[in-house]
Amino acid sequence: MLAGLYRALERRRSLVLPALLWLVAGAAPAADDAPVKARLLELGEVIRLTPERAQPLLAELAPQARRTPSEHGLLLVLSCDLTHRLGQHAASVRLCAQAEQIGRDTHDNDLVARALLSKAYAVFGLNEMGQAHQLAWEAERLSAGTSDIDLRVRAVISSGESFAEEGNFPAALAKLQSALTLARQHGDPLLVVISLDALAYLYSQMREFGKGFDAVDEAQRIAARLDSPGRMAVLKTTEYVLATGPDDAERGTRALLTALALARRIGADAMIANTLVNLSDSYLKQHDWHNALTYAQQALDESVKLHDDATAATAQVNMGQAYLGMGRLADGKKHIELGMRWYERSGNKPEQQGVLVEYGDALERAGDLAGALSAYHRERTLSNELFETRRQKAMMELQEKYEADKRQRQIAMLRQENQVKSTELDNRRLQQRIWWLLALVFALASVIVGILYRKVRHANARLEEKNQELKQQSARDPLTTLYNRRHFQEFMRGHQAIERRGAGVSGEEMVSAMFLLDVDHFKHINDTYGHGAGDAVLREIADALREILRETDMIVRWGGEEFLAFLPAVPRGSLDEVARRLLAGIPARTIAYQGMQLSVNVSIGFAPFPLAPGAASISWERAINIVDMALYLAKGHGRNRAYGVRGLSGIDAASMDEIEQDIEAAWRAGIVDLSIVTTQVPELRLVKPASPASAA
Repeated sequence: MLAGLYRALERRRSLVLPALLWLVAGAAPAADDAPVKARLLELGEVIRLTPERAQPLLAELAPQARRTPSEHGLLLVLSCDLTHRLGQHAASVRLCAQAEQIGRDTHDNDLVARALLSKAYAVFGLNEMGQAHQLAWEAERLSAGTSDIDLRVRAVISSGESFAEEGNFPAALAKLQSALTLARQHGDPLLVVISLDALAYLYSQMREFGKGFDAVDEAQRIAARLDSPGRMAVLKTTEYVLATGPDDAERGTRALLTALALARRIGADAMIANTLVNLSDSYLKQHDWHNALTYAQQALDESVKLHDDATAATAQVNMGQAYLGMGRLADGKKHIELGMRWYERSGNKPEQQGVLVEYGDALERAGDLAGALSAYHRERTLSNELFETRRQKAMMELQEKYEADKRQRQIAMLRQENQVKSTELDNRRLQQRIWWLLALVFALASVIVGILYRKVRHANARLEEKNQELKQQSARDPLTTLYNRRHFQEFMRGHQAIERRGAGVSGEEMVSAMFLLDVDHFKHINDTYGHGAGDAVLREIADALREILRETDMIVRWGGEEFLAFLPAVPRGSLDEVARRLLAGIPARTIAYQGMQLSVNVSIGFAPFPLAPGAASISWERAINIVDMALYLAKGHGRNRAYGVRGLSGIDAASMDEIEQDIEAAWRAGIVDLSIVTTQVPELRLVKPASPASAA
């Protein structure tokens, strides 16, 4: 299961971070008579590999380190790193803030930069990616003028990684190449190893695997001369990540087995547990269920000893994937649900969403369509929550920017007012001293007032423009420029749902209609080609919908990869044809992205509105819920198809609940009249299907 790889990538950031923070040649403790700062720096390597063993060593040095501000600040930074490595991210942020304050009080920019770097990774652990990137870039700016080459190199690397996480690969590549050049000029082989490792990982994100393997091979040759098992284990993990791209399972597995042996050699328990999880994931990709289960069980045992709930949860999920692959559905579901409980408690909803997608796919492959549909429904609910959270955050950021601009304008106006007051005072003095300049002074005052008046008018005009811009952005999705969910909800509150008969040329019944579309395998596009490709796909689909549908139709970006089309007046008999045009028209378009041509399919649920003519009790919200259930039925029965609700019969409160809970059962019971539209068959319409297989 890919969740194992997600954890591997997340853990890799945590494992590489101390390597960027504390660049020392070995992990052996310094002599007792060595300077306290040197002994503290050497502890950074111990924290990276075996944080639980670093705790007593750090406590032993604490009394001596508190004697000077610089050493006390360095002690706090190390404590911040250690606390972050142990998963206590909020406490880690507080320790970094204390170190930063000491650095600012003593004007020690090097200490401030170190504190900001450590704080960036602790904030990243709290899922605040944007803030983490700002901290990393500020650390790079502060370290630009330092003579500490180690600090400069790791600050530039951290800056490059931040650009990569935002999808700006050209900027990230430029940063990491400059860090490698600086490391080579400095002549420190350890700095060269760290820079090459970061560069190799970036190449894996850019899907330039040949360059990535070249970089990691060179880094391994240098690390072998350094005789650093810990560094070599990290590089082997990077080699595994690269091997997953070209699907070189054999090389990836060999790399992980070597990393496991190295981690056991130095007793790096956390690294051992993480590598075991990666091994189970590697064997899952090869459908070697037995080895996948074996390594997942070992990872679970190690993580329980370490009290590492995150790794334990991932191990449980991988065990569940292995059991599902063996056909042991009950055991598989039990272990995956055990792992899911931790993801739900942790509040990391993006990772929880990824696990649910993989869970649904695994159940679908195992033939448990009902379980797969349930997993997809859970994932869709979570996706909508994440979309709404991101939208609200974007609105808040826009509002904050508006308020900041407003404050700047107010400050400028206050300065202008002070300037006017000063000018008036000077005018009074001049009036008292030189009467013959009175006319000139009044003329000057009139000019100034005129300028200020024009500036105020200009400021008011700009304010009105900003208000209009804010209103427009609140109704539109920034990526696709389609209407957003909020605008549609406001529209429907004032919309009068009516049926019009005889409005067509042939006297057909005219109705409104709702079409809900979901991109098939959208997560696979993001994982394979990056989020930039996913954004390109969403924009292209938005353009396709504008082209296929009418100008009078309202098109809405409903959620992450979901779109809603509201057709205000169409013949009832044309709904299937509209669905067929959408199914055929969207895959017909190709999306050009970084030299590649992509194409996607969609699944669709649709229905006329009002759904039951004359039934005022069925609101538009419930109508969308029923269309959403039809969409999930389309995804559960093979995707790339549309399920349309033609009508309802025998409607009461109980039957409405039954439809919203299980539309397929309601279909068989004759409560719902469905039509099935695909790109191969003109139309299928079954009122009471004998089984799900016959319906598909």
